[in-house]
Amino acid sequence: MELLIKEAARIIKESKSTIAFTGAGISVESGIPPFRGEHGLWNKYNPEVLDLGYFLTNAEECWIYIREIFYDFFAEAKPNEAHLTLAKMESSGIMNAVVTQNIDNLHYQAGSKTVYEFHGNSKKLKCLKCGKVYHAAEIDFTQIPPTCVNDGEVLKPDFIFFGEGIPSEAYSSSFAAAEKAEVCLIIGSTGEVTPASYVPRTAKQAGATIIEINPEETIFTSAITDIHLKGKASEILTLLGKQLF
Repeated sequence: MELLIKEAARIIKESKSTIAFTGAGISVESGIPPFRGEHGLWNKYNPEVLDLGYFLTNAEECWIYIREIFYDFFAEAKPNEAHLTLAKMESSGIMNAVVTQNIDNLHYQAGSKTVYEFHGNSKKLKCLKCGKVYHAAEIDFTQIPPTCVNDGEVLKPDFIFFGEGIPSEAYSSSFAAAEKAEVCLIIGSTGEVTPASYVPRTAKQAGATIIEINPEETIFTSAITDIHLKGKASEILTLLGKQLF
């Protein structure tokens, strides 16, 4: 592993454009469970609460669970060493951008500046009628569902529900970054969710070296990965950071 870490660090140092593609695995160590898998949230909650069509007709019911998952439980999460190392890589000029599938805001909290949130951000809420955007800190979650001060319309968390498309700006920026990347780090993503999983594949097709940080092999490993650093995100990125800084 030590030799692989050193090789990965050398490749990153020589790169003129490096991006990170992150998934649920990077935030698990911050206490946020993934949606899928053995300990995923969908084993406890019905995914229907995040279906746009169902939400529009059953907002109060959906908001009971949305509040519990995203605004009671997730609110306590803090960035871990993996998030912090990526932010330090950016501030040191080593990292150009983070493309994330996560909606937890932890990359921003860690200090990353250029973050393309492929699926949106749970810390923002949007009025479905007038489009006014609120920060979660402004919202009184004792009122369910929360409503807009302008028109009384139900607020929706500003992340992607089932039945919604990817935000156009995040989509275009993510793929533009992938096409320019010389190195793409895959961290905590298994590659099961599309179209997000096409981002590192696009980087590979454009000639980037793919460095994967995951505790187990994934869909990416045999398909596009050049170096697999097997382990938890915080542990591997801490080791990588020691070689980079």
